[in-house]
Amino acid sequence: MVPPVEGGDAALLPEFPRGPLDAYRARASFSWKELALFTEGEDMLRFKKTIFSALEKDPLFARSPGADLSLEKYRELNFLRCKRIFEYDFLSVEDMFKSPLKVPALIQCLGMYDSSLAVKYLLHSLVFGSAVYSSGSERHLTYIPKIFSMEIFGCFALTELSHGSNTKAIRTTAQYDPATKEFIIHSPDFEAAKFWVGNMGKTATHAVVFAKLHVPGDQCHGLHPFIVQIRDPKTLLPMPGVMVGDMGKKLGQNGLDNGFAMFHKVRVPRQSLLNRMGDVTPEGTYVSPFKDVRQRFGVSLGGLSSGRVSILSLAVVNLKLAMAIALRFSATRRQFGPTEEEEIAVLEYPMQQCRLLPYLAAAYALDHFSKSLFLDLVEFQRGLASGDRSARQAELGREIHALASASKPLASWTAQQGIQECREACGGHGYLAMNRLGVLRDDNDPNCTYEGDNNVLLQQTSNYLLGLLAPRVQDGACFRSPLKSVDFLDAYPSILDQKFEVSSVADCLDSAVALAAYKWLVCYLLRETYQKLNQEKRSGSSDFEARNNCQVSHGRPLALAFLELTVVQRFHEHVHQPCVPPSLRAVLGRLSALYALWSLSRHAALLYRGGYFSGEQAGEVLENAVLALCSQVKRCSLPLVRLIAPPDFVLDSPIGRATGELYKNLWGAVLQESKVLERASWWPEFSVNKPVIGSLKSKL
Repeated sequence: MVPPVEGGDAALLPEFPRGPLDAYRARASFSWKELALFTEGEDMLRFKKTIFSALEKDPLFARSPGADLSLEKYRELNFLRCKRIFEYDFLSVEDMFKSPLKVPALIQCLGMYDSSLAVKYLLHSLVFGSAVYSSGSERHLTYIPKIFSMEIFGCFALTELSHGSNTKAIRTTAQYDPATKEFIIHSPDFEAAKFWVGNMGKTATHAVVFAKLHVPGDQCHGLHPFIVQIRDPKTLLPMPGVMVGDMGKKLGQNGLDNGFAMFHKVRVPRQSLLNRMGDVTPEGTYVSPFKDVRQRFGVSLGGLSSGRVSILSLAVVNLKLAMAIALRFSATRRQFGPTEEEEIAVLEYPMQQCRLLPYLAAAYALDHFSKSLFLDLVEFQRGLASGDRSARQAELGREIHALASASKPLASWTAQQGIQECREACGGHGYLAMNRLGVLRDDNDPNCTYEGDNNVLLQQTSNYLLGLLAPRVQDGACFRSPLKSVDFLDAYPSILDQKFEVSSVADCLDSAVALAAYKWLVCYLLRETYQKLNQEKRSGSSDFEARNNCQVSHGRPLALAFLELTVVQRFHEHVHQPCVPPSLRAVLGRLSALYALWSLSRHAALLYRGGYFSGEQAGEVLENAVLALCSQVKRCSLPLVRLIAPPDFVLDSPIGRATGELYKNLWGAVLQESKVLERASWWPEFSVNKPVIGSLKSKL
């Protein structure tokens, strides 16, 4: 186990390196160290620094400028690095229970180094491990130490070649044989092959396989998870009856081996069924502790949310890295000016500010939301482990499912758009691969697709909200949920009577203004979607057709607006809590207001269409408030970046280094990659002897 970083604030939070960024850093009206301690806490800061320091000192994690590894070598190296992370034992199982937020913190640290490493570790330890822990029972606990010692290596096999989002159409079967007390796992044809399974391509020895459970009499009880060994841990050769392979090169995350598998009448013990939701007796009778099918469904939905919550965290990581690179670049890149002799930093231009700074605010808001949602998930999983079968537990599962289903689209799309904006904001230098923005864009892209296509997932959230409104309309039921995310809907009729009444920019510079507008917007979209759905049904459309016809203009924006409201609400409450140090209230309040108003501004057409906005003034006030907040946040943007940026070794971007020596860092990196130093004796600067060249290379 790696010892934690010792020392006081100087070791934990070292001063900025002196350089061209000093002028911007000096403009901050707050102490970045105080903000770091408030946001993260000393224990978490030491934990992250311990991880980063270990990676930087370990030759296995050394960066190799200009090295293009083959697919095979990259995946082999990524597996060895994943194995080393477990050997370091940064986070024991006991620590996970004691300090659960260290789990996403570890994933984020690994993701900052390499997204493929983070996802590989995540799929094994959290997705596979969490499925075994939360969906299994006491008889499956023997797997947990094997997972963390990497005695076995796992994957999560749900989707198939012909079906992904439509999990009800999954066709892999698990037929119970009472004579041998075994399940027979079988793929009826190649379209039922498990597909896109991370870790399955080369390295997984075991899989949580979802299959339709059949008992004698051909009774089917729907999808259930089973632990199935797919390879021999010593040889990595496929087990009898298992055909398993790698899917090949992808657009990004190529250190991760996505694979496929088919099962030909593979027999597994009865105990391989992860039996938290349902079990089969030795004689072949299906039993479940949940008599209410809706309750069982709610619990199972919450259990499937861990992957989506983790993707939310990884998308935030990608956005943080892109912002660190683009804002440091923008503060040192000088172009044009009031006179020919005076060039100014491109960050001084309002256009650059409005392109980048809302995404900086988004990184902070979404980061806080991802942590809070993770803690909600931990609460749910602890309830599962303790055998809580209450109605509240089932409702908590449904609410987390609705939030996770919309948070993945919001975070992955925000990161996708933000990274692209950062790439363009860095001009031609941003297009250079060594500056990492292209890699971030490619590695973030799968976040929009796996664990559920974003647009399909948004239907889960809108369906959840519509399901709450129907009882309200029919019998006046109250809106209540365990996490209180929908409780504001109790004032549904009166909220719809409200109008936007802010008339000046000064009165708009608070996230409370956006909160009120968002509550109206969600109520409006919920009413419109409900009415559209009923109209479609009255016109003769089936329930399937009616829901499809409601998605584009109603259900999709409803789900996104609801999740944005939830993010804004939680961040607003966080930055306005009494324990916030007085010196930090202004900067945190500006971040909260900027994210809230910028996000709201993208719904301006809906706000006008529904009558919440009227006249030109409303739109102008909102737009000018966003610009004003961008200008205010600009003054403290570099210290804010310091909190979200990893060390230079991890960030791995010449134009994003903390020194701010933009051109020196980029020129040196280009020379090193092109290996021009040894060949440039014809240029006076390089007409030097070998020791001097060696010295220059070491400085670069």
